[in-house]
Amino acid sequence: MVDWGLLPATRADLEAAAELRAVVMRPDLERLGRYDEHRVRQRLRDAFAPEHTWVIEADGAFAGCVALRPAEDAHWLEHFLLAPSLQGRGVGSAVLRELLGRCDRAGVPVRLNVLQGSPARRLYERFGFVPQSEDAVDVFMLRAPAAAAGNP
Repeated sequence: MVDWGLLPATRADLEAAAELRAVVMRPDLERLGRYDEHRVRQRLRDAFAPEHTWVIEADGAFAGCVALRPAEDAHWLEHFLLAPSLQGRGVGSAVLRELLGRCDRAGVPVRLNVLQGSPARRLYERFGFVPQSEDAVDVFMLRAPAAAAGNP
């Protein structure tokens, strides 16, 4: 397992996150016919809220980011981006376990959307997310707090 940690994000992390988003999302967006080199970065720039975002650091270096944005009925898990070299090595699962544990302790459901056909959907399903609706591009998923779902 890689040595990793979550650090509060700052505005200075924005461009590294935007560049990583372009790399990580490119295969799925191209498959869906929706890749736009400028738009993929700008969507993160427009929505970046450092007060709800963490930098994922692995072995002392920037490795990704993740946001947990409070909303009226749930928190939204957003901008969960992890360097391709770390995918499949347990870091994403560990990050999810940490953030979802916080939400479980607070009794807060978590929502997210994932691109149609993205391998990330399997990860989210393993953590209890279930589809609520979908369109041609996104699958919208919800996870009830573990205590409410009857899980320890």
